[in-house]
This record gives sequence, C-alpha cells and structure tokens, in this order.
Amino acid sequence: MPSKRYKKALEMVESQKAYPLKSAIEVLRKFPKAKFNETVELAFRLGVDPKQSDQMVRGTVPLPHGSGKTVRVLVFAKNGAAADAARAAGAEHVGYDDMIKKCTEGWTDFDVAIATPEAMAEVRKLGKVLGPRGLMPNPKTGTVTEDTAKAVKEVKAGRVEFKIDKAGNVHVPVGKVSFTPDQIADNARSVIEAVSKARPSSVKGVFIQSCTLSATMSPPVLLDLREFVAAA
Repeated sequence: MPSKRYKKALEMVESQKAYPLKSAIEVLRKFPKAKFNETVELAFRLGVDPKQSDQMVRGTVPLPHGSGKTVRVLVFAKNGAAADAARAAGAEHVGYDDMIKKCTEGWTDFDVAIATPEAMAEVRKLGKVLGPRGLMPNPKTGTVTEDTAKAVKEVKAGRVEFKIDKAGNVHVPVGKVSFTPDQIADNARSVIEAVSKARPSSVKGVFIQSCTLSATMSPPVLLDLREFVAAA
C-alpha cells in the first residue's frame, strides 16, 4: 500500500502531463519530504531490443555537480606505482591477490571497481561475483585503465555509469533532493544528452520513448523532452 506521503505527492502531479525539466524539478521539490536525503533519478524507457547485442546502451557521464553520494572505490593493481596512485587519489581499497581473494569469498562492500589492464587477467575470473552486481571493471566505462588516479578521481567527483536493463530501461541518479534546482537541472541535462548520444546505429524510430524524474520515495514526473531536440 502506498504511504500517506506518497499519496499526497501523487495528488500534486498530473500523471498524463509531460513537464519541462525545470517545472518537473519544481513539482518534485514540493513533494512531502522523506526523513532522509533522497536520491533524485531519471528513468528512461528506450525503443531498443535489449536481447540484440547491437542494441546495447551503455556509457558513463560526469555530473557537473556530482551525485551527492559517497562513492567507495576498489582498485585492483599488481604494480606498486598504480596502487600508490590509486591510494593517493582516495581509493578506499587497493590490492591484487588479497582483494581478488576477498571478492571470491563474496565480499562486495564497494560501489565501483577499477582495474589495470594487467590485473584484468585474474579479475575477469570474478565475473560471477561482480557481474550480477554491475561491479565488473570495463574499458568502455573507463574502469580498466593504467591511469588509476584519474579513474578514482572521476568516479569520486560524480561520474555515473548507465546501462540498459532487460526490460529496455535505463535508470541514472542525478543528485539529491537537497541539491538546488539548478544543480539538478544541470546534472539531468548532462545525463539526457549522454543517453541520447548512446543511441545504437541499428535502432529505428523513436529512441527515448519516455523519461521520468523521481526521488527515492516519490512518484515519477513525466518529462517533456522537446527542449532536447537530439533526444526527442
């Protein structure tokens, strides 16, 4: 059953109306607040077939104002220089054999995993542990790299990853409800543009079929994407 707070918020939004981004943010900020700093998220319904390998939608995007989340980073690195650079950049967990052993035993107490190309020879074997949780390092998302310091700094600063799910949807955080309206708007624009640019060449027709803005405990607000010509 929806909570009283959710029902009250539901009364404040027209379900069939598509709101311009700034108006949607205004509506969202008027919703009754939860007792914690909720995450604000964009949800896209895409006109793709997730079962087709040439219609995979995946990428990363730096949020101008960060995600508002403390990101815990694990770096797999064999050599001392890459490991030292990762520690200096702020990675919480750095290692190789010891970290691989912990992950093999089921440990996943981190948000992003980064690996050097050399380390990937063994890290690939962690696919069954890291894959289902979306934690496997990948060159396409910048998490397999020799420059561990740069990668750590980028994810700490608010670079977020997006990937299509089995239903053809993409969910991307764009900040916290405590952010200013302009901060949420800037982050949301960056994400909408990044997802739009990730359109596979094999996709025909409308790519972004719908996009909604919501907070953790709120109903979704449908966005009018006409201001984003490339995405519409």
